[in-house]
Order: sequence, then C-alpha cells, then structure tokens
Amino acid sequence: MTSRSGGAIHFTYLSGPDIARLEMSDEEILTAVEDGLRAQGRGQTVIEPRVHLEPDPAFRGHFNVLRGYIAPLDLAGVKIVGDYVDNYKRGLPSEMALLNLFDPRTGMPVALLDATSITEMRTGAMTALGAKYLARSDVRILGHVGARGTAYWNVRLLDRLFDFAEIRVHSRRAESREAFAARLTADLGKPVRAVDSWQACLEGADIQVEAARLPAPAPLFRTAWVKPGNLVVPYGTMSAVELSLSDVADKIVVDDWGQCRTGKLGALRAHVEAGKLSADTLHAELCQIVTGARPGRERPEETIVFWHRGLSLSDIALGAAMLAKARRLGLGQSLRYA
Repeated sequence: MTSRSGGAIHFTYLSGPDIARLEMSDEEILTAVEDGLRAQGRGQTVIEPRVHLEPDPAFRGHFNVLRGYIAPLDLAGVKIVGDYVDNYKRGLPSEMALLNLFDPRTGMPVALLDATSITEMRTGAMTALGAKYLARSDVRILGHVGARGTAYWNVRLLDRLFDFAEIRVHSRRAESREAFAARLTADLGKPVRAVDSWQACLEGADIQVEAARLPAPAPLFRTAWVKPGNLVVPYGTMSAVELSLSDVADKIVVDDWGQCRTGKLGALRAHVEAGKLSADTLHAELCQIVTGARPGRERPEETIVFWHRGLSLSDIALGAAMLAKARRLGLGQSLRYA
C-alpha cells in the first residue's frame, strides 16, 4: 500500500520468501484468478496485449511485459517476466518475474512483488479453470507434457478439481520428468507416472496439456491422439500441435483474443496465420463462459481446445490476494519511494 509519512512515500515489497510464507491454498489461488476472469467478462478491466523484448537470440530467452487494470480491485499492474530456456544449466528457474501494482487514480506505486510463484500459480489456475468449464465431469486420465514451473500448478490444480485416476507426465530430459513425477507423487498423495514419449503421455488421456519448451515450432503433438470429448490445452511458447487440430475441435476457446491474434509466439499461432482460427471461428473467451455470456461444454462428445497466452489480469488478481493476506499476517517490507 502506498503511504505518506512525514512527506515520504512508501510502498510494500513482497519477496519470494514472503510469498512462500503466505502458503496460498489451492482455493485461494483459484478464487482470485476466477474473480479476475469474472471482472474481465463484465467489462470491468483493461488488458493490453503483451509485448516482448528479445535482447539477443544467442541468449535463448526473452522478456514478456504484461499490462492491465481491474476496476473492482482498484489496481493497475505491469509484470515483467524473463523466459530463458537454458537457465536450468545455471541452477536458475526458467521464468523469473516482478509484478508492479499501482494506484490507477494517481499512478503511485502500491506494491512490488516477486512474481515468479505468481506466474506459476496463476498459469496453473487458468489451465484448471478452463477445465472446470470445458472438460467433461467424468475425466479420469491427465496427460501433461512439460515440467517447467507452471507445469506443477497445472497438474496440482487440475487434480484438485478432478481427482484423476491416472496422471502421466513427460518432458525432454529424463532427470527433469522423473523429479517432476516424484514431487507430484509426494504432494498429491497418489502415483504420478513419468513416461518417455509424447505419445505415451498424451494418447488415451481425457485432458491433454502441452506446456513444452521447444526452441522452434515442431508438430510433436499428433491430432490422431485426440479423442472425441477431450479437452486439449496447448500453451507452449512455440507451437507443438498440427494444423489439423482445429479441424477436430468443436470449440476453440482463448483467454484473450486481443493478444492471441497478434505476435509471433504461441501454440496456435500457425492456425491464426493460416486462417483456421479467427474472430469468426473462435467460440469464446473464457471470461465470457465464466460470466454465462457464452456456453462452455454442452455435450460429452464435444472436443474442445483451450489456448491461453497468459493474462496480466490473473497476475494482478492473484497479486492483490497475496498483498491482502500479507497485510493480515504482517508480512512484507515497507520501502521508501520518494
């Protein structure tokens, strides 16, 4: 919170250890992100398409800059997140972020938060909330490709909603997928199986999530593995699906059409460029389904694709929930701004 004391202006800083001490529950995360979607669906937000900064292709990474405003929270926000695929070689997370929250009436800083965990949690919440509205109620098998930070929260929050009978995970590096499966097995209290191929992971699954980290687009996720009635959630930075995926989809849903239709990155970028996904063929934004303006799943046999690029609104909503909890618990630091 911005405060003035003796002419000085202060704002709140929440570090990574502060956010870890909050111990945000699954329900708190899902509720905050769903409230952000609800505000978006009611027209109470402003969201600007993300922009990218690639300092040098040789560094194999880039920055995403996300910007938005949520009127019911009385907060504007800007998040900067680095996405560097080789960081694991340095013992660093592939994605590290900072979230700045501002008073939209004055432009004054309200808070600065370590947003690495926020990015991971809100991405998992978006995947899970998409499934809440778009997946069949009787799903039993989850296939998940990718083991980066956001992957953990995808699986954890999806399982919170569906309590899967079987969970399979895959990633390129064997040590990564084995460690990922072991962590999930311990935290979920059920077996999570690491498998050695995309096909073994995805074929036969009811919900298929693609969160791979590819250096370039490659059609590794075969459309033939998608069964009628499936929910497919591809959100990797580089496309891993075939162009034919849109041909078997009864509905395609996105989180924000404004940022899905532009830019060079994203799982369905080739489908937009080929004219297979447009404003006319898009079924809805998820926020429209959350508010009841558009239907979600209507029949068990519908095959639905949900593509999310990542919303600044989710960062702001979850950051606001964390800030409120930190105030209640007396966590965080007051830093002088001016």
